[in-house]
Amino acid sequence: MSELSLEEVRKRRLAKLSSQQPLPAGSELQESASSDPTTSATKSEAQESSDGDHCTLFTTQQTAPKNPDVEMVSEHCFATSDTENKQNFELSEAEPAGATSSPQDDSYDKSMASQLDVDSGIETMEVDDVETLEVHKLRKHKVSKISAGLGKDHALLILARVFHIDLTGNSDKDAAFLPELSAALAENSGDLVIKDLINQTVMEILIALEDACIAALLKPESRCSPPAAEACIVKTFCDEVMPAASGTEEATSSESRETRQISYLAACYDRVALEEKTLAKVSVPLLSEMLREIRVQCVRHTALVLQGCFSEKTPSAFSSNSPLLPFLLNMQLPRGFLQDLIYATYQNKDLFRTVFLPVLLGIQGKMRQYSLDGDQFLQHLSLLAELCDLQCSLSKERPISNLIVSEKTLFVPDLISTGHGRELQKLSFLGPFLDLSVYAEDTTKVVEKFFSSKTLTQEDTQLASQSLRHRLWFARVEQFKIVHAMLVNSDTREAMLDYLALALKVNHKKSALQVDPYFPNHPKADIDMKQETRLKCSSQEVVDWIKKLESTEGFQWQGLKFPTRCYFLTLHCHHLSLLPLCRRYRRQLRAIRELNQMAGEIENEEHLWRNLPQIAARNRELLERWKSHSRRLEKSKVCSDTALMDPDFLRRCVQFYNSLVTFLIRIVSPSQGPAVPLPTEVPMAWAVLPEYYIDDLADFLLFCLQYQPVVLDEVTPDLVSMLVLLVCNSNYFSNPYLVAKLVEIMFVVNPSVQPKAEKLHEMIVTHPLSDSLAPALMKFYIDVESTGAQSEFYDKFSIRYHISVIFKGLWQNPVHMQATVNESNSGKQFVRFVNMLMNDTTFLLDESLDSLKKINEIQSAMENKEEWRKLAWDVQRNQERALATEERQCRSYLTLARETVDLMLYLTKYTKHGFLRPELADRLAAMLNFNLQQLCGSKCKNLKVNNPLKYGWDPKELLDQLTDIYLHLDSDVFLQAIANDERSYRKELFDDAITRMTKAVIKTQSKIAQFQDLAEKVEKILVQKMKREVDYSDAPDEFRDPLMDTLMIDPVVLPPSGKIMDRPIILRHLLNSSTDPFNRQPLTEDMLQPAIDLKLKISRWMQEKQTS
Repeated sequence: MSELSLEEVRKRRLAKLSSQQPLPAGSELQESASSDPTTSATKSEAQESSDGDHCTLFTTQQTAPKNPDVEMVSEHCFATSDTENKQNFELSEAEPAGATSSPQDDSYDKSMASQLDVDSGIETMEVDDVETLEVHKLRKHKVSKISAGLGKDHALLILARVFHIDLTGNSDKDAAFLPELSAALAENSGDLVIKDLINQTVMEILIALEDACIAALLKPESRCSPPAAEACIVKTFCDEVMPAASGTEEATSSESRETRQISYLAACYDRVALEEKTLAKVSVPLLSEMLREIRVQCVRHTALVLQGCFSEKTPSAFSSNSPLLPFLLNMQLPRGFLQDLIYATYQNKDLFRTVFLPVLLGIQGKMRQYSLDGDQFLQHLSLLAELCDLQCSLSKERPISNLIVSEKTLFVPDLISTGHGRELQKLSFLGPFLDLSVYAEDTTKVVEKFFSSKTLTQEDTQLASQSLRHRLWFARVEQFKIVHAMLVNSDTREAMLDYLALALKVNHKKSALQVDPYFPNHPKADIDMKQETRLKCSSQEVVDWIKKLESTEGFQWQGLKFPTRCYFLTLHCHHLSLLPLCRRYRRQLRAIRELNQMAGEIENEEHLWRNLPQIAARNRELLERWKSHSRRLEKSKVCSDTALMDPDFLRRCVQFYNSLVTFLIRIVSPSQGPAVPLPTEVPMAWAVLPEYYIDDLADFLLFCLQYQPVVLDEVTPDLVSMLVLLVCNSNYFSNPYLVAKLVEIMFVVNPSVQPKAEKLHEMIVTHPLSDSLAPALMKFYIDVESTGAQSEFYDKFSIRYHISVIFKGLWQNPVHMQATVNESNSGKQFVRFVNMLMNDTTFLLDESLDSLKKINEIQSAMENKEEWRKLAWDVQRNQERALATEERQCRSYLTLARETVDLMLYLTKYTKHGFLRPELADRLAAMLNFNLQQLCGSKCKNLKVNNPLKYGWDPKELLDQLTDIYLHLDSDVFLQAIANDERSYRKELFDDAITRMTKAVIKTQSKIAQFQDLAEKVEKILVQKMKREVDYSDAPDEFRDPLMDTLMIDPVVLPPSGKIMDRPIILRHLLNSSTDPFNRQPLTEDMLQPAIDLKLKISRWMQEKQTS
């Protein structure tokens, strides 16, 4: 059977409407509609015309069987009215678009309550007297008393108001008169099938909208328009989309037919709500059912319009020109209309796709054209966020989100090019919505609009930046809503997570540093590195390596890529600009401090030189010069603060150096990543790098830690990995001072030094590679004994001080404590470490105590006022300067000594066996005895100074620490070593220490008792030793050690020089220096050769002496 045209369908419906009985199921119209292949919705419409749920008013006429599919949609989609405040769809966060204002509704309710037929807004429509009478009865009687005649007339009146039509033919030209429908109603004087009547009314009007009568239908002033309160609503949904009709073709053709049709249907849908408010006060259930049916038909016919059923061409689902889109963008759909349209079409996936996919493509197409230079993106981004968040009230499904994901080629297209990140950004559906950016690399529109002026002021820049930040913030909020809606929707969650994972995967190379590791030595490099000092090789070794590299088969220098060139130019720029600025800033601060200090000293001595004309003139000139210089430096510092102390600037520098760290780790450990230990053989790619890569990085981090520690929140775990990795492999550097700077960074991040860097310190202590940190620090403690620099003697104390503080921090962690204990049991490195520790303790305490004695002498002389006044002015000044110098040195030495003694204190508690080795025990006991003698002997009064805390001098604390070390090492070996010390040990010394500790309550009674018991044991050992002692002072010279002139017990030959020494003595020497003491040639313990014959001779001679 051939297809029927829309006109034929309309005529058949009119014929059906004029008959006394609805068309039976399976009629010609139904068959025709069922056979229509263009759209499933047309078939549904035909079924509704023939066998839908027929709503009749006051009739007993038998209806045709119901179509269960159509019935399901009808029941679910419009089961309740707006007056019951129930909807099948809801917005999760916002009200639907197009909601009307409550003041208008209230005014309309009052009007209808007072005069239903007169003040209804129908100005000239003529009605029968019967109708007027019955309407008055509506106000006076209850619903149960309404007659059947009143129901039919009232229904037609409501129908006319909702659809803005004239059913009598008596209205003026402003009313839309449908003659065929009016004739059908006149012939059918009996009962009406309301569903068919509504269906036919909508169909005829939609077809008639092509004519000039559309102006009368939509004109707000029409007699068929709602009352004044309604006029605003009708204008909102109709007139703003389509200009008010002026009776000319120009007005009616300015919009497409589909736009006019949707505008009309939306307005009718909205007027239903107003009629329902009226019926809420005079409830007529069947009238309410009719209004619900009008809603159904408005929504369903809107779906037909969007499918192209009223146009010559059927629109494609992939069209981006949906007539529904302008209504959504301008929020011109009545409340609930969009939700009902979604639900009415969502049951049929193909229909839903046909209706809403063009809407999504239209939004996406517009978003491709927009950027943050304007506000146009706001509507489209917000609309997509609202559509994605629309959900079913029962199943909580989000149909639009499901539709986006179901279109796989649209949501995530197949990636075909090498630029996967850019391709995903441009071709995926969400790409344009997530692509909003202010960066010039992404779009030039922002730069051209906001920053293109040649006279851009700071105020203009701030205003532009603020405007862009607001737009970017709004975009991020709406983008979050879109992503959030698709993540909380169970049907789209996995697809959205996969999309996000893919976006990260295809962009991971953006964070990777694509830099040629050989570039610094490239023959055509932009920067000449020939004069730079390398990390682990000489200049000649670099030349040899390059020649070998170029002669390797298959090797070829890479082309000079633009990113690589830019990166190394930036790195060199930091070397030439940023780091010199940081160092100059430090020099400025030091100069200001020193100038102020010198000026302060002269001012404090003014009473001495005020009356000396020549000296006074010179001092005043110096004061003025120093203060003037200090003021200039202060101004220079303020200017430096403006640029150099900018947190944002420093953060960007930190980010750049993070990339440098990644680059360095890749070179030093290319295959396995950060791992300890590194290969013994240093890679040449690392060895040939310039020293300033590490030097600048360390200096910059130290600068930030000192002046702007907050910016180091941006550091990456790679930085911590690099610090630990390089400190644990100090053999990768020729210059030990580079390792010393890395150690200094670890020192500064200690919470006791820089509390604001506690997070970074925690990252270092808990880093997986830090298990090897304690042994590595011990090794470096030994290595800095000789650095090759002229200042190595004093440098080593500063470096070892840093290591001592780091050790204290590591000691709090059980893992690092156990690593130290294990190292103490492993062998010679710990022995050398302890030897250096004892050397430093001895030297620092000696220097500190000597300085205290000199301070005591000068202060005692100054306290004798009479003798002091007799001294000449220059003598007084020299004495004061000497005092200041000694005070400065004393503070420095005592600071280092406290940390060294503290380190020895907690090491002896858990690793005492390492301290009791034969080559160490005697020296350790002698060192402790000597310092105990200084604190408790007869000359201890010379250590009293004024304000001792000024220098960090606390003799009680030092005595407590020294005696604790005695108790930690309490053993037979240590007791024998104490008794062997003939230089400092005295029984009276220990008794004096016990007396002082008891008097000053330095220790508990139990600790004092332990120390007293130790002293008694030593005394017993000494007595027994004296009884067994034999005088060997007449031993032959060949039996004597050439250095110490003592009888050798275990003589060994030194291969480099051929000399013979006692083994314990040469071992002590090797702990300090691995050289032959006679010719400075390399010498190790393994090279020592026992002098067996000489040892036998010495043994026989000692036996003879003992026998005699």
